[in-house]
Amino acid sequence: MAKGEGGEQYSNASLLNKPVQSDGIKLARKHEHGNRLSVCNKLCYAVGGAPYQITGCALGFFLQIYLLDVAQLDPFYASIILFVGRAWDAVTDPTVGFLVSRSPWTRFGRMLPWIVLSTPVAVLAYFLIWYVPPFEEGKVIWYLFFYCIFQTLQTCFHVPYSALTMFISSEQKERDSATAYRMTVEVLGTVLGTAIQGQIVGMATAPCLAGPLDLAADMNSSLSVGLNATGRVISLDDTKKAYMIASGVICIVYVLCAIVLFFGVRERKESSRPRSEPMGFFQGIKLVMGHGPYAKLVMVFLFTSLGFMLLEGNFALFCSSTLGFRNDFQNILLAIMLSATLAIPFWQWFLTRFGKKTAVCAGSLSVIPFMILVVCVKSNLIVTYFVSFAAGVGVAAAFLLPWSMLPDVVDDFQVQNPDSTGHEALFYSFYVFFTKFASGVSLGISTLSLDFAGYISRGCTQPEEVAITLKVLVSAAPIGLILIGLVILYSYPITEERRQGNRKLLQELRDEADSETDSTELANMI
Repeated sequence: MAKGEGGEQYSNASLLNKPVQSDGIKLARKHEHGNRLSVCNKLCYAVGGAPYQITGCALGFFLQIYLLDVAQLDPFYASIILFVGRAWDAVTDPTVGFLVSRSPWTRFGRMLPWIVLSTPVAVLAYFLIWYVPPFEEGKVIWYLFFYCIFQTLQTCFHVPYSALTMFISSEQKERDSATAYRMTVEVLGTVLGTAIQGQIVGMATAPCLAGPLDLAADMNSSLSVGLNATGRVISLDDTKKAYMIASGVICIVYVLCAIVLFFGVRERKESSRPRSEPMGFFQGIKLVMGHGPYAKLVMVFLFTSLGFMLLEGNFALFCSSTLGFRNDFQNILLAIMLSATLAIPFWQWFLTRFGKKTAVCAGSLSVIPFMILVVCVKSNLIVTYFVSFAAGVGVAAAFLLPWSMLPDVVDDFQVQNPDSTGHEALFYSFYVFFTKFASGVSLGISTLSLDFAGYISRGCTQPEEVAITLKVLVSAAPIGLILIGLVILYSYPITEERRQGNRKLLQELRDEADSETDSTELANMI
């Protein structure tokens, strides 16, 4: 009797344990499979980064020369538009990051609704930036208004998209792989933006006007008419239309990328990691800036990005005004971005082989000799192409490495503050805030410097003071800022050993949380 009862109990226990073990394996496989991203998912996620780079590249390279030579604004007013627009853009980043972090979860996720809803008005505002209104009074207000509106709405796209990295998978390996896809597509986006804007506009370069310096030198009167590379007469209206066509093409690409991102990526809700209670705006600032490694990383890339943005914002004007390559500057810019695209795999290998900190130092220093060479060598188109192509290798590091290091800082924060979660959008938004603030300062100061130097809008030649100012803006100033950033980088505390340690600790925390979740699910099944 006792034996029968025991055998029955053993049989019942075996029957009970058997499906539980099987279900446990199934749940483990389910979690492992759920964290994996297909190549299609990674590509769709990566495509979402293209709009920011395409529009940013077009605005960074061409907006200054557009406002001065096509819209024909005074350099002082152009500097106000560029600085205020970028400063406003910088302020909106932490604000949007704060709002995103407090957004409720929807059936589409928490980040994707921001991306989709901001897109239609953003492309309309972008198009109107490149439209010259048929009035003179209020033209400055027109550009300032639509520039600020576009920057705000693009922030509503880019901040959630940047934070989306942490929500497409809980596996760091998958996130790193998706980030590599994203970096490749973003650099291709810069090439696409430079190609679309540069090649379309390059076919209708704004005609220059002979000024007192040209007349004194008895220059050919055809300069006042304006000829393109084929000898066809180009009017200012042709140039205005070219800018509008280019902006229209970019707007179409922007919308298509947003659609691909929305339908190709699924945002994953991390049920095993409950979010912290929502915090106030200034409390959020104190939280992220109080984390030492994050503050140092932000300072490093504040200075280095300021240097590269000075180069980006003034290089087109330097090529056309100082070097005299008025009909070739768009091709020179394209050479830089093509070189940067080809160099991305090299830097990806370099940072895995020697570490991210070493890669930042090597990438930033590699561009300095070419910054010096481009202003020291006498104007020569072949030499300029060579220098630009070589400089693109360093530019690639500036694109790749900041976004590669930012997740490490977020992971470091999570290790030190395991009970404080759900703040990823704040870290990304404040980082974007500082980089955009640097961009606003660089564009505002550089355009204002040109005003003091006596820049002549649409002038076929410029005063010597303008040439000197542009050389400082594309060489001496960026080099000084990059070196300051590298000095700060020396004290950056997250080494490769610490990064790998954080990775293991976070994986253990996730495994423990997943194990607790599995146990709960199994208990419910029983």
